[in-house]
Amino acid sequence: MAALDSLALFTGLGLSEHKARETLKNAALSTQLRDAATQAQQTLGSTIDKATGTLLYGLASRLRDTRRLSFLVSYIASKKIHTEPQLSVGDMVTPEQIEEAVEATINKHRAQILVERYRFNMGLLMGEARAALKWADGKMIKHEVDMQVLHLLGPKMEADLEKKPKVAKARVEETDQRTAKDVVENGENYKTPGYVITPHTMDLLRQHLEITGGQVRTRFPPEPNGILHIGHAKAINFNFGYAKANNGICFLRFDDTNPEKEEEKFFTAICDMVAWLGYTPYKVTYASDYFDQLYAWAVELIHRGQAYVCHQRGEELKGHNPLPSPWRDRPLEESLLLFEAMRKGKFSEGEATLRMKLVMEDGKMDPVAYRVKYTPHHRTGDKWCIYPTYDYTHCLCDSIEHITHSLCTKEFQARRSSYFWLCNALDVYCPVQWEYGRLNLHYAVVSKRKILQLVAAGAVRDWDDPRLFTLTALQRRGFPPEAINNFCARVGVTVAQTTMEPHLLEACVRDVLNDTAPRAMAVLESLRVVITNFPAAKPLDIQVPNFPADETKGFHQVPFAPIVFIERTDFKEEPEPGYKRLAWGQPVGLRHTGYVIELQNVIKDPSGCVESLEVTCRRADAGEKPKAFIHWVSQPLICEIRLYDRLFQHKNPEDPAEVPGGFLSDLNPASLQVVEAALVDCSVALAKPFDKFQFERLGYFSVDPDSRQGQLVFNRTVTLKEDPGKV
Repeated sequence: MAALDSLALFTGLGLSEHKARETLKNAALSTQLRDAATQAQQTLGSTIDKATGTLLYGLASRLRDTRRLSFLVSYIASKKIHTEPQLSVGDMVTPEQIEEAVEATINKHRAQILVERYRFNMGLLMGEARAALKWADGKMIKHEVDMQVLHLLGPKMEADLEKKPKVAKARVEETDQRTAKDVVENGENYKTPGYVITPHTMDLLRQHLEITGGQVRTRFPPEPNGILHIGHAKAINFNFGYAKANNGICFLRFDDTNPEKEEEKFFTAICDMVAWLGYTPYKVTYASDYFDQLYAWAVELIHRGQAYVCHQRGEELKGHNPLPSPWRDRPLEESLLLFEAMRKGKFSEGEATLRMKLVMEDGKMDPVAYRVKYTPHHRTGDKWCIYPTYDYTHCLCDSIEHITHSLCTKEFQARRSSYFWLCNALDVYCPVQWEYGRLNLHYAVVSKRKILQLVAAGAVRDWDDPRLFTLTALQRRGFPPEAINNFCARVGVTVAQTTMEPHLLEACVRDVLNDTAPRAMAVLESLRVVITNFPAAKPLDIQVPNFPADETKGFHQVPFAPIVFIERTDFKEEPEPGYKRLAWGQPVGLRHTGYVIELQNVIKDPSGCVESLEVTCRRADAGEKPKAFIHWVSQPLICEIRLYDRLFQHKNPEDPAEVPGGFLSDLNPASLQVVEAALVDCSVALAKPFDKFQFERLGYFSVDPDSRQGQLVFNRTVTLKEDPGKV
């Protein structure tokens, strides 16, 4: 094809004549672009829109493996690829295709997976799924494999963590082939390791199945004495997600058995955060709903000789080897009378407790079931002055609600024996407890007590300070709930505790916001620029794409006037080598305007500080292409922008070996910088709290609830790219 024909072909793709001529100078690029355009015309006809042309140019300029050209061009022409990021991450493969490919691969090896469980080579599943979907994102395939295997096998058990014995293959017993779902559908709780079987077990399981119909039932049981944090997000995702994946239901149950620490704001905030993450409970319940039943069962426990009233003080019960209670073998009738006296308020706090007769895994003997507290309850008022403990309440509430999978973090493994013991001691349905590892983050504290210390010290404003990792703080900072859910899915569910780097969560945030946060322009530290030869008598209206990689998502309009403001760092009188922005003899382009400005004069104040610049402008296609294009604002809004960084300087601020002075001594003095008079383009004037934007070249930002009419406040959610200085 002659050079003239190629020039016409390239400008027909939306390239400027200057850019088309520059492309022709690169033989390899021009050949690849010509082949791509010619193939696309066979599908789309001779006229190709600018957005498609931009994608074709991007493909031709970055593609190294020419064997993929025809395949990718066909995806662009058929609109399966319609954004720039898809060219590099393989999003042309739909999630449904990945799900189907992984499901087919798992079904192929299903029998062996059920035998070997988590010892099966999961890399084989990954490899076969990748072979079926050559251009799919490997992370998406891994996530789908992890989720489908979890749904098939349930959480990892202790046996799954043991090293695989090097012995010849033996016949596998039928009971070893069950899955977590079999436990539910077939009432096979009794086959779970550690599960205690009594003469009543099978009848209770049959009654349970009649009530549930084999339905998966989980619950998320927070204490309403604080705000949820990132670790709770994993618990929410696991409990609600596991139920949803198996067509089951999940309860939101408040463990409201400690009235002196519970506040209405915590109940509301927990409900709000569960909904924010996208989950709807089957039912919201409270441990206090069952106080009457729990009390009746406590009386029955005494009747059965499995509980007694004790007068040891709290300090006597602390430590690893407390003295046995001298009241352990007191007569049943005496304990019944004393427990009734506890209920009627005849003992002071700490003077009497009801204790259960068992020894737990950690050696703790006779855990407390009830204690005296003269604090009105937020729901039951003054009806009760005795309240049940977690050890007593948790398993019995699970039994009442016919929970099938009591999913809890690893530290509760020491309470598993008391869980099974109590249900069996009362001859009630006994669910199965499954433990998994907690999720923690470096550079963070999530303890309620320590967050309160941070607030008291003035280090943070409140529970929702965007430097914290509570869910309300992440919401305020602008983290999308989808990103948090994606992060939890990538972390996965394991028995071992997981401590992750914050930048992995931030990467998930960028993935979501890149596709959902419309672009705008803002200037943090402004420098006034006067265009002396502005090409019009009045300001021009510039159409700016909301998403430059996909112009089908619309545009917004900003004014372009003779006076614009740029970042002060985008100009240097004496630039260092490699500096590409505005300087003497070095023009720059203004993004989206089609104009290039060139420096003519620098105006300084008496102290020598640059006050403003005078420049001339020309059309971008009327001369040599500038080395850089910078963002700008004209006739802007004044706003406040808050720039957040890590709250702590060390990875483990609570570790005395790493921070001898304690976490309060490890605060990062640069964790918050406030720009009180930043400038932002007028397209965001009607933004509401929690609306999100990408400020071009600066990062992702979210509107803070502190915003008022005419005074917007933005929080920087994350930078555009991970800071290479962060380890």
